[in-house]
Amino acid sequence: MNDISAYRDVPATTLADLLGRERVMDIGIRPLWTPVPRVAGPAYTVRCPQGDNLMLHAAIYRAEPGSVIVVESGDVDYALAGGNVCAVAQRRGIAAFVVDGVIRDLGEVREAGFPVFARGVIPIPGTKQAIGALGGPVRCGGVLVHPGDVVVADEKGVVVAPAVRQAEVLGAARARLAKEAAESLDAWEAQHRARIEKALSEQGFVG
Repeated sequence: MNDISAYRDVPATTLADLLGRERVMDIGIRPLWTPVPRVAGPAYTVRCPQGDNLMLHAAIYRAEPGSVIVVESGDVDYALAGGNVCAVAQRRGIAAFVVDGVIRDLGEVREAGFPVFARGVIPIPGTKQAIGALGGPVRCGGVLVHPGDVVVADEKGVVVAPAVRQAEVLGAARARLAKEAAESLDAWEAQHRARIEKALSEQGFVG
């Protein structure tokens, strides 16, 4: 899995600063229990037709250990997964679910400690009748995700780094974190105040 595991040391905020808004999922995709550990792994992509969860249930037997299963659904009326599906995924080594939809059995999922980032919870399950797709590009939380892209999810949000930029982004993130760690709050405040005052002055603010 190359250096993807090293992304677990990188906060979503750092990646967001480096990658920009288009690589950050919207605020509806959030951890369903807290405190949630930061997860990082290659995306295993799934597309489920509205109201149906067959393809996600198929994916838990096909995704490699360490993968983050990313689901396009856009459906908040029927659950994509429940406690047993999450438990089997966890047992098979899946790092997390990141789903543009909802799940059920949150208590069981929380007790098991399986990370799920989703739009919420609903008690009614979807059907298992419709073929969607596995392993193609999907849109989740407004972000286009390709198989193998690096998904980092924590309490601060979900960010997706393109697979082709994996090493570059990790290097830039490490450099940024090292710089921040070496900077005192006094130094940060001085630079921040100077920047704010300059911005105010350029906009003609007096006060």
